Amino acid sequence: VAARLNEYFPVLYTGEGGLVAHECILDLRGLTAKTGVTAEDVAKRLIDYGFHAPTLAFPVAGTLMVEPTESEDLAEIDRFIDAMITIRKEIDQVANGDFTVENSPLRHAPHTASAVVSSDWNRQYPREQAAFPVHHLKQDKYFPPVGRIDGAGGDRNLICSCPP
Repeated sequence: VAARLNEYFPVLYTGEGGLVAHECILDLRGLTAKTGVTAEDVAKRLIDYGFHAPTLAFPVAGTLMVEPTESEDLAEIDRFIDAMITIRKEIDQVANGDFTVENSPLRHAPHTASAVVSSDWNRQYPREQAAFPVHHLKQDKYFPPVGRIDGAGGDRNLICSCPP
């Protein structure tokens, strides 16, 4: 993972020969400074690819810690790497001014089925890019039940919905 993604995202804490332990930490801080795209944006966009987001901001703020396990086969790891490379291309689209970070598929991720099929689509990017950023998702797609939520806001403003 680290060897294939280092060209797209700097990898922190590499040893001799660029090797890492069982996890690799992808550093998005430089890209965030340049484009405004955050590690959270990337984590949420991974949901559109059918992945649970990696560890966010630990042990370093502005990073993603990727920990493949023995339960993930090579095809799944390759699929994750392909998703990250495609996401990097979307970050480059923001850097190149193709769309603003606020109106990018990264900032609006994850995309629900109802959002993608809605007649009210006013985004700067096509629906297909939102829902099917890589071809294989047209055959096997997980649509999240909800779009992006403000996790930190929810943590600070707890609303209990438990019965009395």
